[in-house]
Formats: sequence, C-alpha cells, structure tokens
Amino acid sequence: MEWTSWLGLLDGHDYTIAREVILRGVAAVFVLAFLSTLNQFPALLGERGLLPAPDYLARTAGRGGPTLFRWRLTPYSDRLLRVMCLVGMLLGVSVMLGLPQQGPAWSTIPVFLLMWVLYLSIHSVGRTFYGYGWESMLLECGAVVGFLGSQEVAPPLLVLWFLRWMLLRLEFGAGMIKIRGDSAWRDLTAMDHHHQTQPMPGPLSRFAHRRPRWWHRLEVLGSHAVQLGAIWLILLPQPVASIGASLVILSQLFLVLTGNYAWLNWLTILVAFSAVSDSFLRWLVGGPFPGWGWGGLGSSGPTDSPLWWHLLILAVCIVLAVLSWKPLLNLFSSHQLMNASFNRFHLVNAYGAFGSMTTRRYEVVIEGTQDPAPETADEEAWRPYEFRGKPGDVRRRSRQFAPYHLRLDWQMWFLALRPGAEDWFMALLGKLLDGDPDIRRLLRIDPFDGAPPTGLRVRYFEYRYASAQERRDSGAWWVRTDLGVIART
Repeated sequence: MEWTSWLGLLDGHDYTIAREVILRGVAAVFVLAFLSTLNQFPALLGERGLLPAPDYLARTAGRGGPTLFRWRLTPYSDRLLRVMCLVGMLLGVSVMLGLPQQGPAWSTIPVFLLMWVLYLSIHSVGRTFYGYGWESMLLECGAVVGFLGSQEVAPPLLVLWFLRWMLLRLEFGAGMIKIRGDSAWRDLTAMDHHHQTQPMPGPLSRFAHRRPRWWHRLEVLGSHAVQLGAIWLILLPQPVASIGASLVILSQLFLVLTGNYAWLNWLTILVAFSAVSDSFLRWLVGGPFPGWGWGGLGSSGPTDSPLWWHLLILAVCIVLAVLSWKPLLNLFSSHQLMNASFNRFHLVNAYGAFGSMTTRRYEVVIEGTQDPAPETADEEAWRPYEFRGKPGDVRRRSRQFAPYHLRLDWQMWFLALRPGAEDWFMALLGKLLDGDPDIRRLLRIDPFDGAPPTGLRVRYFEYRYASAQERRDSGAWWVRTDLGVIART
C-alpha cells in the first residue's frame, strides 16, 4: 500500500450532489448581489450618489477595506462599477450552467475567487448600504466554495467540514445572541410582534402575525430547538448529519415564507447542504437522484484525488482553521459580537440576528408638495413618495422581494428606529428636491413624475397590521397613527 493511500479518506464521494447545489446556488446568489449592485450602487454610492464612493476613497487614502478602486489604474467610476458587476454576473452564470465544473480540478477556484475579489472591492466602499451580515456571508462563501473543485475530483471533505463550521457559527451564533440579548427570547414572547415589526414584511407576514399566542410560543421554541440543539447533529455521522441539516433547511424555508431577508436564508440553506449526503437524498426521493453529480448517475465517481490537490486543500484549511480562533472564542463569549468580521477579507466571520426585538413598528414617510408656498400648503397638497418594499400606503399588501436586496428600504427601517440627521438621509432629501432621476428609479412612486417639489416634509408614524374587521371595513392592510412632522425642507 502506498503511503498516500490514506488520503482517499479525505474524498467525499457521497457529496457530489451537495457540491453542485452549493456551487450553483452560491453562484446564483452572487448574480443577484451583482444585479442589486448594478441597479442601486450608482444612485446610493456612485459618483453622484448619496454617499459618493470617490469622496470616501479620497478621505480614507490607504485605510479601509481592500478594493480594486484604490489602484491608481482603476479609480472609481460608475462605468467601471457596472463593468465589474457584469463580469461578476457572467462568472456566476457560467457556474450556474456548470461550465467550470467540467474543467480540471482547480477550474472552479479562479472563478469564485474573482467573484469574491470583485464583490469585496464593492463591499469595501459600500459602508452603510453594505453593512449586513449576509454580505459577509457571501464573501466568506465566495472565498471558500471554489475549493470544492470540479467534477474531475471528489468533493474534499475538509472544505465540506469547514462549511459545516460556518453553518454552526450561523445557527448557534444566532441562537446564543438571542438567548443573551433579549429576555423576550427567554420568556418565549419574541415572536408576538416580530412578524409585524421586522424590517421588510412579506405577503404572508400579516397572516403569521395574526396566529394565536401558542403558535408564537412554538415559533420561539422551534427556533431554539434548531439553533441551539439540532444544529449540533451536523457534526455526527450520516444519516444523522443530513437530518440535522434538513431541520435547518426547513426552519430557513419558514423564514423565507414570512419575511424578506435578502439572500440570508437562501445562503444558509446552501451552506446546510454541506451536511447532506447523496445517499440521504436518494433515500428521500425514493430512488436515484436525477441530474447532478456522480451519486445521481449511479456510478462511484472519480478515483481518489491526486496528492497535489489534497495538499492544496490542506493548506487552505489550515489558514481557515487559524482564522477560526477568534470566531470560536466569540461564540462562547459573554460579550458575543453579532455580524462581525475579524479580518479585512471577511473570512470566518461571526453571525447572528435579532438579539434585540422591537415591539412597535415605526415608519418615516417623506412627502412633497408643489405648492408655491409650502409653509402654508394645505394637507391635500402634500403627497408621499412610496418605496418598493417598506410599508407606506396602508392599503398596499406587503410584497416578496427576497432574495433580491432593496438597500434603501432597509436603511429606512433602521432610520425609523432612531430618527436623526443621517448623512445619507439628508442627501436623499436633497436628491428628491432636485428630482434626481437615479433616486427616482429606486422608488415605487414619485408623486410628481420627476418634477422637483417646492418643499418636503418628513412625517413619523406608528404602523400595525389591520385587524380582520378593519380590513373588511376599509380594505386596509395597515393601520397607522400619526406621530407628527419631524423635519421640513
């Protein structure tokens, strides 16, 4: 027996379907992320955006996150940004079509690393509008999943185990943040208001909110059971690991149905597939799994991977293991950080969400008028600007946008929690006064069809879901209480 024969134990021949799901799924999320950037970045952070990226780059000089825009040969421009997004989307589509997977073992690596570099470059200048945990999740996935390799080699178990470690940080980290962060998670009342107060409700959120209290208690218990208990099953042998991953997937699908969290839930589902074996999937569907991977085609797959491939994977995983030390300590720290990165490259991050629950929903509503004297304009002269995702018109049913990310709408939710003169919001009011066409494209309704208003006012409301009787009487989806005007321009 050759001394290298034991390396075959590092090949995951029973995870070929999972590999294709992860590779193609993460690539699809990259496509969505680049599409979101293509459509929104110029208006929010472009040359004439709310927080212009060129100004930020000039102020920070050599500081800040790594980005291609700091290269002298590639200074920021909206045109360059759009080219980068299109290149990223083309790379993602190529993986979705399975093209790099047909090449040599290493062929998936440069494709994903290039998407990672491009998106990291964008993220590093995105600031407020890119400050979400799922952005770091995508970057971490992008830097790692390319090392799952093409179909020339078996999926490397070490990479699959790192993805399980990522899933553990995602789920157990979120569970611990909840337990430590808010007594509502401990007394099982956290979901009494969440479907109504979450950042961007979906079409089923009102239905979920109106379930009885015992249902909301079960939601909290289910969340704790999966995030604090079942998640550890992914570390056990098959088929127990697949069962644990399936419970995570089911819980994430429930969140998909009841809210809009961009690609957070879908990316978690994809990472969970690292613990789902081909054998389990074949058992689940009652026979050979069609389509992807050798496991679905009924063959044993390739022979053991070559030595150079194992050495490459081992080197990568050693680096990731070293970077895992701080996130590991953070998981069990009494001062646990939520959605934190411990390095500039967003590798091996800390995750978590909703450590503090809100019980009331507040909304900031921007209204404009074309009255020549806005100071004395009648109420009928004021008309609201409507956003695509956040509540505004009380008769409008919430829509489904995820996994697409509406960045401006999300920031408006955070603003409503702590109304103030945020730089980006003051710039937004200025753009609306100018009738800026780029900002108009991010809105659902511009009441003046591009014509600049003579004045703006910012109103503050408390929103709640209409009861069944209120909806029958008025057709309203929401009921709101006017809390006054908080700003005028």
